[in-house]
Amino acid sequence: MGSLFRSEEMRLCQMFLQTEAAYACVSELGELGLVQFKDLNANLNAFQRTYVNEVRRCEEMERKLRYAEKEILKEGLTIVDNHENPKAPIPKEMNDLEVVFDKMDTELRQVNVNNEALKQNFLELTELREVLQQTQFYLNLYGQEIQQRLDEDSTVQATDDSIINMRHQQTASLNFYVGTIQRERVPVFERVMKFITHSTVFMRVEEIPTPFRDPATGDLLHKCMFIVFYQGEQLKVKVKKVCEGMRGTIYPVPDNQNERNQMLAGVTTRISELDTVLSQSNEHRLRILRSAQQEIRSWTIKVEKIKAIYHTMNMFEVHQNSLHAECWFPLKAFDDIRRALNAGEKASGSSIPSVIQPVVTDEAPPTYYNCNKFVKGFQNIVDSYGVATYREVNPAPYTIITFPFLFAVMFGDAGHGLIMFLFGLALVLKEKEISASKLTNEIANTFFGGRYIIMMMGAFSIYTGLIYNDIFSKSFNIFGSKWYPVIKDSEWGSDEIQLNPVTSHMNSTSYAFGIDPIWQASTNKIIFLNSLKMKMAITLGVIQMVFGICLQVFNHIHFKNYIDIFIRFVPELLFLGCLFGYLVSQIFYKWLTFDATESYCAPALLIHYINMFMFKYTYPSKGDTCNPNYVYYNGQKTVQMAMFALAILSVPVLLFVKPIYLIFIKKRLTRRHIDHESLIHNEVEPAKDENGSSSEIQGNHTGGASSHGEHGTGEIIIHQVIHTIEFCLGCISHTASYLRLWALSLAHAQLSEVLWTMVLRLGLTLLGNYGGSVVVFAIFFIWANLTVAILLLMEGLSAFLHTLRLHWVEFQSKFYVGEGYHFQPFSFNHILNMQSLEEITN
Repeated sequence: MGSLFRSEEMRLCQMFLQTEAAYACVSELGELGLVQFKDLNANLNAFQRTYVNEVRRCEEMERKLRYAEKEILKEGLTIVDNHENPKAPIPKEMNDLEVVFDKMDTELRQVNVNNEALKQNFLELTELREVLQQTQFYLNLYGQEIQQRLDEDSTVQATDDSIINMRHQQTASLNFYVGTIQRERVPVFERVMKFITHSTVFMRVEEIPTPFRDPATGDLLHKCMFIVFYQGEQLKVKVKKVCEGMRGTIYPVPDNQNERNQMLAGVTTRISELDTVLSQSNEHRLRILRSAQQEIRSWTIKVEKIKAIYHTMNMFEVHQNSLHAECWFPLKAFDDIRRALNAGEKASGSSIPSVIQPVVTDEAPPTYYNCNKFVKGFQNIVDSYGVATYREVNPAPYTIITFPFLFAVMFGDAGHGLIMFLFGLALVLKEKEISASKLTNEIANTFFGGRYIIMMMGAFSIYTGLIYNDIFSKSFNIFGSKWYPVIKDSEWGSDEIQLNPVTSHMNSTSYAFGIDPIWQASTNKIIFLNSLKMKMAITLGVIQMVFGICLQVFNHIHFKNYIDIFIRFVPELLFLGCLFGYLVSQIFYKWLTFDATESYCAPALLIHYINMFMFKYTYPSKGDTCNPNYVYYNGQKTVQMAMFALAILSVPVLLFVKPIYLIFIKKRLTRRHIDHESLIHNEVEPAKDENGSSSEIQGNHTGGASSHGEHGTGEIIIHQVIHTIEFCLGCISHTASYLRLWALSLAHAQLSEVLWTMVLRLGLTLLGNYGGSVVVFAIFFIWANLTVAILLLMEGLSAFLHTLRLHWVEFQSKFYVGEGYHFQPFSFNHILNMQSLEEITN
């Protein structure tokens, strides 16, 4: 846990690797996962880098594996993850892998092409069989009708023998087309055929009852059979063009019945033979896929590791016999990195050791926290606001406690908290099984990733619910009410109990834990809880903000900004402490000084707080010593005026002192730079500073100060003015923002009470009837679902978001900069967690 308060100490180093050992060394570093390489070839595109051919070879292998994976999943087979982690193959093994993948890809594609051709042939033959079976039915059913219709047309106004002979010749030349068309195109097909032929053809369409399987996509095809009778060559051409235009299939069906029967028998025989060939082809394809199924996970990991290694090596500079790299890594991992390089050198057979040497740089290092699975969720909450600046104080260790606690203050119900705790505990106990299943649902992944947060929020909600004595909007009278005069248990259910601290009060001994249960039955409990929770919200908020300001000190000391302790930390602490810290102290003073019987004359803190800024003080007259508006302790005016003066004097310190100091330092450095240039011009050796180093080094870092002095001064002043205004106004708005603890707590309690009163209580009143048990069961089901949906999910999400805002804005803004960037080491872990090759393309 110690490393969580500050990020790991990072080092930038140069790494010199021999060319023959570079691949093995990078592979070992990828297995270690503690080195972040810098891209030294950022000015080169992907095609100009050294190992671009190797990367292309890996992408080609990826393409073949992706095709095999798609076919395996298409067949309904599953790719089993055996949690194996094979080593990255040596470069020579790439050739072997390419040969294996090429053979598998060629066989699989040939089988698929042949299989698709066979399926297409099988589809056509099946359609032809259906067409032949239906054609005879149509010819027998509609043959006479067609002949009569054509005969009637041929005798219209025909008296000449030559015309009559011509009509009989046309009748004798009656032909037909038979084919199939998709069901959804039938209405358009009929309209177009009628329009093109002017209704001079006889057509019938009938749906084929058995759907067909598309050999290309595997989708079901619903088709209809059509038969069109026509006369003449012109209609023949028109009918054929309409069928082809509507993507219909025309089958050559003979006119003679015997020929049709022989053709049907031949088609049936060919379908039977083709079915046998298809089954053998499918078995061969399944053997190829099952063979690939056993190895594809291992092959994928190997190929991805090879590609990652070459992609990383493309970031190195190439010299004659070595590769030059720059990398960040945690200082404490230096020995592990050295051992990984030695293992790589040994595996490659290199006799020249790799070289690691530190580099002095002004570049900000990446931020790295070595978090366990419990802390990771809370660290993600902090990182969502902004990644910590290198070696900055990390809010995550404090968030582990404050986040679930502030959530529980708003969500305080022991019953609801118990459900949430059990849900989080179940996720924690089953985390291995759930992790192995690799959830694909984003919402489920979110809940599982925050399982420890949910469990902690539930545990703290149980605690605050017991403090509030609120369990599903009811209270538990465990220790017996301590209210005096005693109210009988039979009177607790009435709606007329009103507790007045003036006429009744607590016994000498308070309730053992939490709020006395008598308040749950009181009609004025809202007034009591309003006062309690509002004061509690202000107290918790001011304490957390003061704690956030105090954390500044650790940053100032670590970064050696000691002057900021006096010109920033002290004024901010005085401003917040003298104004709102004083208010919190008066809340405790009122609680400790005035008991319940004196509540009628206890000071009105809000009035006194407003009068503090108006310099208005009311003193008691003789004989009148009890008034909430009177001064309630000796020296109150002096103390409040001193607090107000300290708070006001802190503002100009925040506003002016730091800009004046920074401008003075800038002018001093500029003057030293000018003196240094004059020494160089006069060929005088530059003076040494106290540490013995040349002032030339300092001059190089501050050379641009004089040229941008005016612009830099304006920026400093504007930045400080904005910071001062933001802090001073933020203290007011942030304190008011903590009142959400009070508002959401009351809202949650009231919603829970409404569900009890309007839902479950109605069912309990029907217990005397015979059907009461059934009604209670149904109403309890409704109440339980509403409780989970509204109070646990909706109210829980609302409280979570409000808690998130309190930490991001009210707490972390007091000390947290969050301008760093993540440490992203070269690691193979993402390859092991990858579920499919499709994730690469997406």
